[in-house]
Amino acid sequence: MKSMRIFPLKSLSRNTNSQIFQGQLEAGKAFSACVDIHKNARSEKSPWPNRNDLQKYLKGKFALHSQSLQMICHTFLANIDTTTKLRKENKKIRYPYKEKRFYPLMWPEQAVCQEKNRIVLPMGRGRKSLVLPISSSEKLGACKIVWNDGYELHAVVENEITNYVGDQSVHATLDLGEIHQATVCTNKGKGLVISGRGIRSLKRQKSKKLGQLSKKRSKCKKGSKRSKRLLKARQKITKRIENRVRDLRHKGTRKVIEFCQENKVCEIFIGHPKGIRKNNCGRKHNQRMGLWEFYKDIQYIKEKAKASNMLCFTGSERGTSSKCPSCDAKKKVRGRVWQCGRCNFIGHRDMVGAANMHPLAFEEKVMFPHSITYLRPGAIRGRSSSPDTGQSCLGMIDSSNHRDSGRRRPQAKLPIAA
Repeated sequence: MKSMRIFPLKSLSRNTNSQIFQGQLEAGKAFSACVDIHKNARSEKSPWPNRNDLQKYLKGKFALHSQSLQMICHTFLANIDTTTKLRKENKKIRYPYKEKRFYPLMWPEQAVCQEKNRIVLPMGRGRKSLVLPISSSEKLGACKIVWNDGYELHAVVENEITNYVGDQSVHATLDLGEIHQATVCTNKGKGLVISGRGIRSLKRQKSKKLGQLSKKRSKCKKGSKRSKRLLKARQKITKRIENRVRDLRHKGTRKVIEFCQENKVCEIFIGHPKGIRKNNCGRKHNQRMGLWEFYKDIQYIKEKAKASNMLCFTGSERGTSSKCPSCDAKKKVRGRVWQCGRCNFIGHRDMVGAANMHPLAFEEKVMFPHSITYLRPGAIRGRSSSPDTGQSCLGMIDSSNHRDSGRRRPQAKLPIAA
Protein backbone atom coordinates (compact mmCIF):
# COMPACT_ATOMS: atom_id res chain seq x y z
CA MET A 1 0.00 0.00 0.00
CA LYS A 2 1.44 3.34 -1.07
CA SER A 3 0.95 6.67 0.65
CA MET A 4 2.32 10.21 0.41
CA ARG A 5 4.72 11.92 2.78
CA ILE A 6 4.96 15.72 2.80
CA PHE A 7 8.25 17.40 3.74
CA PRO A 8 8.16 21.22 4.11
CA LEU A 9 11.25 22.75 2.52
CA LYS A 10 12.21 25.44 4.99
CA SER A 11 15.40 27.46 5.33
CA LEU A 12 16.64 26.63 1.84
CA SER A 13 19.63 28.52 0.50
CA ARG A 14 19.20 31.20 -2.14
CA ASN A 15 20.85 29.02 -4.80
CA THR A 16 18.52 26.08 -4.02
CA ASN A 17 15.46 28.33 -4.18
CA SER A 18 16.68 29.69 -7.51
CA GLN A 19 17.19 26.15 -8.83
CA ILE A 20 13.64 25.14 -7.94
CA PHE A 21 12.22 28.38 -9.34
CA GLN A 22 14.00 27.98 -12.68
CA GLY A 23 13.12 24.29 -12.81
CA GLN A 24 9.43 24.97 -12.35
CA LEU A 25 9.62 27.64 -15.06
CA GLU A 26 11.06 25.05 -17.46
CA ALA A 27 8.46 22.49 -16.40
CA GLY A 28 5.72 25.04 -17.16
CA LYS A 29 7.15 25.58 -20.65
CA ALA A 30 7.27 21.82 -21.26
CA PHE A 31 3.65 21.35 -20.16
CA SER A 32 2.56 24.30 -22.33
CA ALA A 33 4.32 22.68 -25.31
CA CYS A 34 2.29 19.49 -24.74
CA VAL A 35 -0.89 21.58 -24.62
CA ASP A 36 -0.02 23.30 -27.93
CA ILE A 37 0.74 20.00 -29.69
CA HIS A 38 -2.51 18.42 -28.56
CA LYS A 39 -4.54 21.56 -29.34
CA ASN A 40 -3.14 21.67 -32.90
CA ALA A 41 -3.92 17.98 -33.41
CA ARG A 42 -7.54 18.54 -32.31
CA SER A 43 -7.99 21.60 -34.52
CA GLU A 44 -6.51 19.87 -37.60
CA LYS A 45 -8.43 16.66 -36.81
CA SER A 46 -5.23 14.64 -37.08
CA PRO A 47 -4.22 11.68 -34.86
CA TRP A 48 -3.57 12.74 -31.31
CA PRO A 49 0.06 12.51 -30.12
CA ASN A 50 0.90 9.53 -27.94
CA ARG A 51 3.55 9.16 -25.27
CA ASN A 52 6.42 8.51 -27.69
CA ASP A 53 5.50 11.51 -29.85
CA LEU A 54 5.48 13.88 -26.89
CA GLN A 55 8.72 12.55 -25.44
CA LYS A 56 10.53 12.86 -28.79
CA TYR A 57 9.31 16.42 -29.20
CA LEU A 58 10.39 17.49 -25.68
CA LYS A 59 13.74 15.67 -25.69
CA GLY A 60 16.68 18.07 -25.33
CA LYS A 61 14.61 21.26 -25.60
CA PHE A 62 14.24 22.10 -21.92
CA ALA A 63 16.69 22.43 -19.01
CA LEU A 64 15.32 19.44 -17.12
CA HIS A 65 16.23 15.84 -16.49
CA SER A 66 14.94 13.48 -19.19
CA GLN A 67 12.89 11.45 -16.71
CA SER A 68 11.30 14.65 -15.34
CA LEU A 69 10.16 15.47 -18.88
CA GLN A 70 8.76 11.96 -19.20
CA MET A 71 6.76 12.45 -15.99
CA ILE A 72 5.28 15.66 -17.41
CA CYS A 73 4.21 13.76 -20.55
CA HIS A 74 2.64 11.00 -18.44
CA THR A 75 0.75 13.51 -16.31
CA PHE A 76 -0.52 15.39 -19.37
CA LEU A 77 -1.76 12.21 -21.05
CA ALA A 78 -3.45 11.14 -17.79
CA ASN A 79 -5.33 14.47 -17.83
CA ILE A 80 -6.39 13.79 -21.42
CA ASP A 81 -7.66 10.30 -20.52
CA THR A 82 -9.61 11.63 -17.52
CA THR A 83 -11.18 14.40 -19.61
CA THR A 84 -12.19 11.92 -22.32
CA LYS A 85 -13.82 9.66 -19.74
CA LEU A 86 -15.77 12.55 -18.18
CA ARG A 87 -16.93 13.82 -21.57
CA LYS A 88 -18.35 10.38 -22.35
CA GLU A 89 -20.44 10.77 -19.19
CA ASN A 90 -21.95 13.97 -20.70
CA LYS A 91 -19.98 16.25 -18.40
CA LYS A 92 -19.02 19.61 -19.84
CA ILE A 93 -15.27 19.80 -19.39
CA ARG A 94 -12.56 21.08 -21.69
CA TYR A 95 -9.32 19.43 -22.65
CA PRO A 96 -6.18 21.16 -21.29
CA TYR A 97 -5.96 24.48 -23.12
CA LYS A 98 -4.21 26.94 -20.77
CA GLU A 99 -0.49 27.55 -20.86
CA LYS A 100 1.24 27.34 -17.51
CA ARG A 101 4.04 29.54 -16.32
CA PHE A 102 5.01 27.19 -13.50
CA TYR A 103 4.55 23.45 -13.09
CA PRO A 104 5.65 21.03 -10.32
CA LEU A 105 9.02 19.31 -10.69
CA MET A 106 8.68 15.51 -10.75
CA TRP A 107 11.07 12.58 -10.62
CA PRO A 108 10.35 8.82 -10.81
CA GLU A 109 11.63 6.44 -8.15
CA GLN A 110 14.72 5.37 -10.12
CA ALA A 111 15.90 9.00 -10.41
CA VAL A 112 15.77 9.69 -6.65
CA CYS A 113 19.03 9.29 -4.73
CA GLN A 114 18.44 9.07 -0.99
CA GLU A 115 21.52 9.52 1.21
CA LYS A 116 21.95 9.75 4.97
CA ASN A 117 20.83 13.31 5.65
CA ARG A 118 19.85 14.54 2.20
CA ILE A 119 18.02 13.74 -1.01
CA VAL A 120 19.71 14.32 -4.37
CA LEU A 121 17.47 15.00 -7.36
CA PRO A 122 19.03 15.28 -10.87
CA MET A 123 18.36 18.33 -13.02
CA GLY A 124 19.83 17.03 -16.30
CA ARG A 125 23.20 16.51 -17.97
CA GLY A 126 25.64 19.34 -17.40
CA ARG A 127 23.52 20.91 -14.65
CA LYS A 128 24.00 20.81 -10.90
CA SER A 129 21.75 18.36 -9.05
CA LEU A 130 19.20 19.59 -6.55
CA VAL A 131 20.25 18.72 -2.98
CA LEU A 132 17.57 18.89 -0.27
CA PRO A 133 18.47 18.58 3.45
CA ILE A 134 15.89 15.89 4.31
CA SER A 135 16.54 12.82 6.46
CA SER A 136 14.01 10.00 6.39
CA SER A 137 14.21 6.44 7.67
CA GLU A 138 11.65 5.34 5.06
CA LYS A 139 12.49 4.38 1.51
CA LEU A 140 11.22 7.20 -0.71
CA GLY A 141 9.79 6.57 -4.15
CA ALA A 142 8.66 9.07 -6.77
CA CYS A 143 9.01 12.70 -5.68
CA LYS A 144 7.40 16.00 -6.60
CA ILE A 145 8.15 19.58 -5.55
CA VAL A 146 5.07 21.82 -5.34
CA TRP A 147 4.36 25.36 -4.17
CA ASN A 148 1.89 25.62 -1.29
CA ASP A 149 2.67 29.01 0.28
CA GLY A 150 6.21 27.65 0.37
CA TYR A 151 7.96 24.75 -1.32
CA GLU A 152 7.03 21.21 -0.28
CA LEU A 153 8.44 17.83 -1.27
CA HIS A 154 5.79 15.16 -1.80
CA ALA A 155 7.30 11.66 -1.76
CA VAL A 156 5.67 8.26 -2.21
CA VAL A 157 6.41 5.65 0.47
CA GLU A 158 5.42 2.01 0.72
CA ASN A 159 3.39 0.98 3.79
CA GLU A 160 2.94 -2.46 5.23
CA ILE A 161 -0.37 -4.14 4.44
CA THR A 162 -2.36 -4.90 7.59
CA ASN A 163 -3.84 -8.30 8.30
CA TYR A 164 -7.12 -6.89 9.58
CA VAL A 165 -10.13 -9.11 8.86
CA GLY A 166 -13.60 -7.80 9.67
CA ASP A 167 -16.81 -9.59 10.42
CA GLN A 168 -18.99 -9.95 7.31
CA SER A 169 -22.13 -9.33 9.38
CA VAL A 170 -20.92 -5.98 10.79
CA HIS A 171 -21.21 -2.80 8.75
CA ALA A 172 -21.27 0.90 9.51
CA THR A 173 -22.65 4.11 8.07
CA LEU A 174 -20.95 7.48 8.30
CA ASP A 175 -22.56 10.92 8.28
CA LEU A 176 -20.22 13.82 7.50
CA GLY A 177 -20.84 17.22 9.00
CA GLU A 178 -19.39 20.66 9.54
CA ILE A 179 -20.07 20.89 13.29
CA HIS A 180 -19.26 17.21 13.82
CA GLN A 181 -16.61 15.99 11.40
CA ALA A 182 -17.90 12.41 11.30
CA THR A 183 -20.69 10.42 12.95
CA VAL A 184 -20.47 6.62 12.74
CA CYS A 185 -23.27 4.16 13.46
CA THR A 186 -22.82 0.38 13.36
CA ASN A 187 -25.56 -2.24 13.10
CA LYS A 188 -24.50 -3.63 16.49
CA GLY A 189 -25.61 -0.65 18.61
CA LYS A 190 -22.34 1.31 18.77
CA GLY A 191 -21.82 4.92 17.75
CA LEU A 192 -19.00 7.44 17.45
CA VAL A 193 -19.08 11.24 17.13
CA ILE A 194 -15.94 13.16 16.12
CA SER A 195 -16.14 16.87 16.90
CA GLY A 196 -15.38 19.31 14.08
CA ARG A 197 -15.68 22.52 16.07
CA GLY A 198 -11.92 22.90 16.34
CA ILE A 199 -11.51 22.72 12.57
CA ARG A 200 -14.36 25.19 12.08
CA SER A 201 -12.89 27.68 14.55
CA LEU A 202 -9.49 27.52 12.88
CA LYS A 203 -11.07 28.26 9.52
CA ARG A 204 -13.02 31.13 11.02
CA GLN A 205 -9.82 32.50 12.52
CA LYS A 206 -8.14 32.26 9.11
CA SER A 207 -10.97 34.15 7.40
CA LYS A 208 -10.87 36.95 9.99
CA LYS A 209 -7.09 37.31 9.79
CA LEU A 210 -7.07 37.35 6.00
CA GLY A 211 -9.87 39.93 6.01
CA GLN A 212 -7.83 42.22 8.26
CA LEU A 213 -4.74 41.83 6.07
CA SER A 214 -6.78 42.43 2.91
CA LYS A 215 -8.12 45.68 4.36
CA LYS A 216 -4.58 46.85 5.14
CA ARG A 217 -3.27 45.83 1.70
CA SER A 218 -6.02 47.80 -0.03
CA LYS A 219 -4.53 51.00 1.43
CA CYS A 220 -1.00 50.18 0.23
CA LYS A 221 0.61 51.01 -3.07
CA LYS A 222 1.03 47.96 -5.27
CA GLY A 223 4.61 46.66 -5.10
CA SER A 224 5.56 48.67 -2.01
CA LYS A 225 7.58 47.21 0.86
CA ARG A 226 4.58 47.25 3.18
CA SER A 227 2.46 45.45 0.60
CA LYS A 228 5.11 42.75 0.27
CA ARG A 229 5.38 42.35 4.03
CA LEU A 230 1.61 41.96 4.31
CA LEU A 231 1.62 39.41 1.50
CA LYS A 232 4.32 37.43 3.29
CA ALA A 233 2.29 37.56 6.52
CA ARG A 234 -0.77 36.32 4.62
CA GLN A 235 1.14 33.34 3.25
CA LYS A 236 2.49 32.51 6.71
CA ILE A 237 -0.95 32.58 8.35
CA THR A 238 -2.53 30.55 5.55
CA LYS A 239 0.20 27.93 5.63
CA ARG A 240 0.12 27.52 9.41
CA ILE A 241 -3.65 27.18 9.72
CA GLU A 242 -3.99 24.89 6.70
CA ASN A 243 -1.37 22.56 8.16
CA ARG A 244 -3.23 22.45 11.48
CA VAL A 245 -6.56 21.78 9.77
CA ARG A 246 -5.05 19.03 7.64
CA ASP A 247 -3.52 17.44 10.73
CA LEU A 248 -6.87 17.46 12.56
CA ARG A 249 -8.67 15.99 9.54
CA HIS A 250 -6.20 13.12 9.35
CA LYS A 251 -6.47 12.49 13.09
CA GLY A 252 -10.26 12.54 13.00
CA THR A 253 -10.53 10.12 10.07
CA ARG A 254 -7.92 7.88 11.70
CA LYS A 255 -10.11 7.61 14.81
CA VAL A 256 -13.05 6.64 12.61
CA ILE A 257 -11.05 3.74 11.15
CA GLU A 258 -9.77 2.69 14.59
CA PHE A 259 -13.35 2.64 15.88
CA CYS A 260 -14.39 0.45 12.95
CA GLN A 261 -11.48 -1.90 13.59
CA GLU A 262 -12.43 -2.25 17.25
CA ASN A 263 -15.96 -3.22 16.26
CA LYS A 264 -14.85 -5.60 13.45
CA VAL A 265 -16.57 -3.54 10.73
CA CYS A 266 -16.28 -4.99 7.23
CA GLU A 267 -18.08 -2.36 5.10
CA ILE A 268 -18.40 1.41 5.49
CA PHE A 269 -21.00 3.54 3.75
CA ILE A 270 -20.36 7.31 3.53
CA GLY A 271 -23.30 9.60 2.88
CA HIS A 272 -22.39 12.10 0.17
CA PRO A 273 -23.83 15.58 0.93
CA LYS A 274 -24.56 16.47 -2.69
CA GLY A 275 -26.16 19.81 -3.44
CA ILE A 276 -25.72 21.17 0.07
CA ARG A 277 -23.91 24.25 -1.26
CA LYS A 278 -26.63 25.12 -3.79
CA ASN A 279 -29.06 26.49 -1.20
CA ASN A 280 -28.65 30.16 -0.30
CA CYS A 281 -28.87 30.26 3.50
CA GLY A 282 -27.26 33.61 4.21
CA ARG A 283 -23.78 35.05 3.94
CA LYS A 284 -22.29 33.47 7.07
CA HIS A 285 -23.75 30.01 6.52
CA ASN A 286 -22.73 30.09 2.85
CA GLN A 287 -19.18 30.90 3.92
CA ARG A 288 -19.13 27.95 6.33
CA MET A 289 -20.44 25.62 3.63
CA GLY A 290 -17.88 26.94 1.17
CA LEU A 291 -15.06 26.20 3.62
CA TRP A 292 -16.35 22.70 4.44
CA GLU A 293 -13.91 20.23 2.84
CA PHE A 294 -16.07 17.11 2.89
CA TYR A 295 -14.45 15.79 -0.30
CA LYS A 296 -11.14 15.56 1.56
CA ASP A 297 -12.79 13.68 4.43
CA ILE A 298 -14.23 11.19 1.95
CA GLN A 299 -10.83 10.76 0.31
CA TYR A 300 -9.00 10.29 3.62
CA ILE A 301 -11.51 7.73 4.90
CA LYS A 302 -11.45 5.76 1.66
CA GLU A 303 -7.66 5.61 1.61
CA LYS A 304 -7.41 4.57 5.27
CA ALA A 305 -10.19 2.00 4.85
CA LYS A 306 -8.42 0.50 1.84
CA ALA A 307 -5.20 0.23 3.84
CA SER A 308 -7.18 -1.61 6.55
CA ASN A 309 -8.82 -4.07 4.10
CA MET A 310 -12.28 -2.51 4.52
CA LEU A 311 -14.77 -1.95 1.73
CA CYS A 312 -15.79 1.72 1.54
CA PHE A 313 -18.35 3.28 -0.81
CA THR A 314 -20.46 6.43 -1.03
CA GLY A 315 -24.08 7.16 -1.91
CA SER A 316 -26.94 9.57 -1.45
CA GLU A 317 -28.02 10.52 2.07
CA ARG A 318 -31.10 12.49 1.04
CA GLY A 319 -33.87 12.56 3.66
CA THR A 320 -31.95 10.70 6.38
CA SER A 321 -31.69 13.61 8.85
CA SER A 322 -35.38 14.52 8.76
CA LYS A 323 -36.90 11.09 9.52
CA CYS A 324 -37.42 9.54 12.93
CA PRO A 325 -35.51 6.21 13.21
CA SER A 326 -38.29 4.80 15.40
CA CYS A 327 -41.63 5.67 13.77
CA ASP A 328 -40.43 7.14 10.41
CA ALA A 329 -42.17 10.46 11.14
CA LYS A 330 -40.67 13.43 9.29
CA LYS A 331 -39.98 16.89 10.65
CA LYS A 332 -37.73 19.88 10.06
CA VAL A 333 -34.97 19.62 12.64
CA ARG A 334 -33.65 22.58 14.58
CA GLY A 335 -30.80 22.39 17.03
CA ARG A 336 -28.51 19.46 17.75
CA VAL A 337 -31.12 17.23 19.49
CA TRP A 338 -33.66 15.23 17.44
CA GLN A 339 -36.97 14.94 19.33
CA CYS A 340 -39.97 13.22 17.82
CA GLY A 341 -43.42 14.57 18.70
CA ARG A 342 -45.15 11.31 17.85
CA CYS A 343 -43.18 8.62 19.75
CA ASN A 344 -41.15 10.86 22.13
CA PHE A 345 -37.86 9.62 20.73
CA ILE A 346 -34.83 11.76 21.69
CA GLY A 347 -31.40 11.32 20.12
CA HIS A 348 -28.35 12.94 18.63
CA ARG A 349 -29.24 14.70 15.38
CA ASP A 350 -26.23 13.49 13.35
CA MET A 351 -26.53 9.98 14.79
CA VAL A 352 -30.14 9.88 13.58
CA GLY A 353 -28.90 10.64 10.07
CA ALA A 354 -26.25 7.92 10.28
CA ALA A 355 -28.73 5.35 11.60
CA ASN A 356 -31.22 6.10 8.80
CA MET A 357 -28.54 5.40 6.18
CA HIS A 358 -28.56 1.65 6.91
CA PRO A 359 -31.79 0.95 4.97
CA LEU A 360 -30.40 2.92 2.00
CA ALA A 361 -26.97 1.28 1.97
CA PHE A 362 -27.59 -2.24 3.33
CA GLU A 363 -31.40 -2.61 3.21
CA GLU A 364 -31.52 -3.21 6.94
CA LYS A 365 -33.18 -1.12 9.63
CA VAL A 366 -31.08 -0.97 12.80
CA MET A 367 -31.66 0.11 16.35
CA PHE A 368 -30.44 3.50 17.49
CA PRO A 369 -27.00 3.11 19.21
CA HIS A 370 -27.30 2.44 22.93
CA SER A 371 -23.80 3.83 23.59
CA ILE A 372 -22.13 6.76 21.82
CA THR A 373 -18.48 7.76 22.15
CA TYR A 374 -17.67 11.47 21.83
CA LEU A 375 -14.10 12.31 20.77
CA ARG A 376 -12.12 15.27 19.54
CA PRO A 377 -9.76 14.72 16.59
CA GLY A 378 -6.84 16.14 18.55
CA ALA A 379 -5.66 18.87 20.88
CA ILE A 380 -5.72 22.49 19.69
CA ARG A 381 -3.27 24.64 21.61
CA GLY A 382 -3.13 28.42 21.42
CA ARG A 383 0.07 30.40 21.51
CA SER A 384 -0.68 31.99 24.86
CA SER A 385 -3.44 32.29 27.43
CA SER A 386 -5.25 35.25 28.86
CA PRO A 387 -4.26 35.86 32.51
CA ASP A 388 -7.85 36.73 33.40
CA THR A 389 -9.86 33.96 31.81
CA GLY A 390 -7.21 31.39 31.00
CA GLN A 391 -8.69 31.00 27.52
CA SER A 392 -6.62 30.64 24.37
CA CYS A 393 -5.85 33.79 22.43
CA LEU A 394 -7.13 31.97 19.37
CA GLY A 395 -10.64 32.27 20.75
CA MET A 396 -13.16 29.69 21.82
CA ILE A 397 -11.83 26.62 20.06
CA ASP A 398 -14.13 23.90 21.40
CA SER A 399 -12.17 23.76 24.70
CA SER A 400 -9.96 21.20 22.95
CA ASN A 401 -6.84 21.79 25.04
CA HIS A 402 -7.39 18.49 26.81
CA ARG A 403 -6.74 14.93 25.77
CA ASP A 404 -9.51 12.83 24.30
CA SER A 405 -11.60 11.56 27.16
CA GLY A 406 -13.50 8.94 25.18
CA ARG A 407 -16.55 9.53 27.36
CA ARG A 408 -19.47 7.25 26.73
CA ARG A 409 -22.90 8.67 27.41
CA PRO A 410 -25.94 6.44 27.02
CA GLN A 411 -28.88 7.99 25.21
CA ALA A 412 -32.09 8.52 27.17
CA LYS A 413 -35.60 7.63 25.96
CA LEU A 414 -34.98 5.19 23.16
CA PRO A 415 -38.30 3.46 22.42
CA ILE A 416 -37.12 1.89 19.16
CA ALA A 417 -38.09 -1.37 17.57
CA ALA A 418 -35.68 -3.28 15.40
